[in-house]
Amino acid sequence: MSRPDLDALYDPPAERIQKAVLDRLIDFHRDYLRVATFFCLATGSERGLDASPRGGPPGFVHALDDHHVAFADWPGNNRIESLRNLERDDRAGMLFLFPGLEIFMRINGRARATTDDALLTRFAEGGKRPKTAIVVAIDEVLYHCGKAVNRAGLWQPGRHLDRTTLPTPGQMVEALNAAAQGRPADAGAAAQLDAHYEHGVRHDLYG
Repeated sequence: MSRPDLDALYDPPAERIQKAVLDRLIDFHRDYLRVATFFCLATGSERGLDASPRGGPPGFVHALDDHHVAFADWPGNNRIESLRNLERDDRAGMLFLFPGLEIFMRINGRARATTDDALLTRFAEGGKRPKTAIVVAIDEVLYHCGKAVNRAGLWQPGRHLDRTTLPTPGQMVEALNAAAQGRPADAGAAAQLDAHYEHGVRHDLYG
């Protein structure tokens, strides 16, 4: 398969777009960080790539200075792929979504995990301190337009999915367990897994 000639297919970015890419935070970036509640963290290594969702209360990503941001690493599924990737390759990307707004913010940079005591204390939530925090040295910070939000209808209530039309987390885990063990799936076991999942995903945020 031949490679497309991208320069022939796409126009170059407008000058105003190029000028909007900075190597540091300025006031309006900080304004958005103060209300940010969700981003996806992209990392990679020779083993492959990973994208990990991160969320917290408004301002959970801290601007340490004009050139560095940091956030806590709270428990997830314990695969810790982002942390392991950063040990091999410190490149990282952060893509922020802002509920209800038609704009994205992106930070690209170099990241490292730290157990700095003062920083972990700063990130304490729910009576708990994180085991590690991640500090990102900024290479680029920029905004994206919200066309993807509108194409997806992301903030439109009428486009929200009906949970009953898709397999639940418990049903999927039980189906995988049953297949691995060569037995039929157990609806009761799936229901128990769902109850455990629904409690954990809402209440065990910092455990």
